[in-house]
Amino acid sequence: ETISQNLFAILKKDYYEFNKTKSDLGSIINERTSFKDNQKAHHEFWAIYERPPREEFWDYIIKRRDLLVDQDVRERKGAFFTPRIWVDKACEYLSKTFGEDYEEGYYIWDLAGGTGNLLANFTNKKNIFCSTLDKADIDVIHERIKNGANLFENHVFQFDFLNDEFFDEVDDKGKIIQKSKLPLILQEILKDENKRKKLIIFINPPYAEAGNSSTMSGTGKHKTGVSLDNYVYKKYKVILSSARNELFAQFFIRIYNEIEGAILASFSTLKYVNSTNFIKFRQAFKAKFLKGFIVPAYTFDNVKGNFPIGFLIWNTSKKEDLKKIKLDVFNENGNFLGKKNFYCNNNLHIGKWISKFKNKNILLNLGMMNTGRMDFQHQNLVYIMHDTRDAGHSIFLNYDNLLACSIFFSVRHAISATWVNDRDQFLYPNDLYENDDEFKSDCLAFMLFHGQNRISAKEGINHFIPFSEKELGITKEAFESDFMYKFIKGKIKDENSLFGDELVKIEFSLEAQELLKAGKELFKYYHTHSEDKGYLVNASFYDIKEFFQGRDEKGKMNNPAKAKDEYYKALLSDLNANLKILAKKIEPKIYEYGFLKE
Repeated sequence: ETISQNLFAILKKDYYEFNKTKSDLGSIINERTSFKDNQKAHHEFWAIYERPPREEFWDYIIKRRDLLVDQDVRERKGAFFTPRIWVDKACEYLSKTFGEDYEEGYYIWDLAGGTGNLLANFTNKKNIFCSTLDKADIDVIHERIKNGANLFENHVFQFDFLNDEFFDEVDDKGKIIQKSKLPLILQEILKDENKRKKLIIFINPPYAEAGNSSTMSGTGKHKTGVSLDNYVYKKYKVILSSARNELFAQFFIRIYNEIEGAILASFSTLKYVNSTNFIKFRQAFKAKFLKGFIVPAYTFDNVKGNFPIGFLIWNTSKKEDLKKIKLDVFNENGNFLGKKNFYCNNNLHIGKWISKFKNKNILLNLGMMNTGRMDFQHQNLVYIMHDTRDAGHSIFLNYDNLLACSIFFSVRHAISATWVNDRDQFLYPNDLYENDDEFKSDCLAFMLFHGQNRISAKEGINHFIPFSEKELGITKEAFESDFMYKFIKGKIKDENSLFGDELVKIEFSLEAQELLKAGKELFKYYHTHSEDKGYLVNASFYDIKEFFQGRDEKGKMNNPAKAKDEYYKALLSDLNANLKILAKKIEPKIYEYGFLKE
């Protein structure tokens, strides 16, 4: 009964009553709404589940009320549920950092508290504070306190961290003219330098930003009102610079500047550590890293994506530049996988390097390579086509930048993207690669037979056939282009040479030779189908895959498993196995030449 009194909406047979308020005359006013489908979906739902739920589930249902809120609202307001496994792990790391009995000497404030699940493990309730944006969340926590939750009611309060003032506003005589929503005891802690150093801001802040994935691909718009209409944004947007749209960054910068010297112990993405968008943020945020770990983002039920969420503990009273941190890595079950370095990349990225090879005077356009963005999470944006339709992020391929583009392509694809490396940045290399001809030729072979090479004879002349007609047993007609074959054999004239010298013949490593051999067998087998519908004499590797695998009803190429030709599948499997071997050979050079840091 007490819980129902605090609910915003209550079902009354075939309609909902909500937003109960008192009129000026003291009478109760309700709004109501009916079902659009005559309650059909509602009845179907409760035909499956028992109602009311058993009492042992009540507390869990109240804790998980965040799931009743729309995803976009949860993103804006930070109604994020942190899985218990990671709450426990975070508390374990706090104990490792500050000692087993740290609760006796430290204050804890979760200022993005939701329904308070981050605070479940703490016992010294006189030192625990929880604030959240929604009044309804406060009501739920207060109800839980009545049922035994280890918090004081007056330590749980509604507070908009990005807008509200910390302290009571007083006049010249010390009289309060505008009360702060913060309890007086917490205000006193914030005013005391020594107590601030014992204050742990323990949070899982909202991750929403004004830009979303469609914005990144150039087709979307910024989310309006998510991050821009608040006090913190307006005050710190210059300091935050490119990171100003990130809500969690807005939380961090206010904590750092206005709760000076506090301990920040927060879940968040790792953008603020290594993203180039956070360079100015890192110049302002100088703190000593103490301890932390990363876990897969997909273990948080409100987060989509294959990237790491980190829990990092910072002492903001110690001013240190962010250069490199080492984090423990745990899988979705909490098993320890090892350690991983994260670097604060304030230096040039790989995009600056490849831009050196852009050529405006193109005598022979081989195609275009989309260079994408500069971290693992955007690997799918790095591909080769005749026309990427994205000139701003692309480079035209020609004979004098082909090897450089092959290096870029291979560096981006030789190492698989995982949730652990998802945010790692590709960097401007050192000069050592310039004298490594085998590395260059390995990258050329890798680029020719990787799936992101989408050159197609259906869209233009295919300059990427590395074999001659004779090698493939073709007798009816010549290829439209023998550029790649001649390039490999060193039969292309160097247009930059005063004497018209030929380029040097490409020498391949044993691993690259095995890949080329597997590729040749696949091409030869394809050309035995010259009488079949859809056959193209100038077919590329991409065209050959399409020929055998076909496309689904949406036009997407089918997986190799759907191909009906078993011999083709065996040949492709052999090719892919050799591609992986070559990728493993390329991988250590990626680190040696500085494209990535270990």
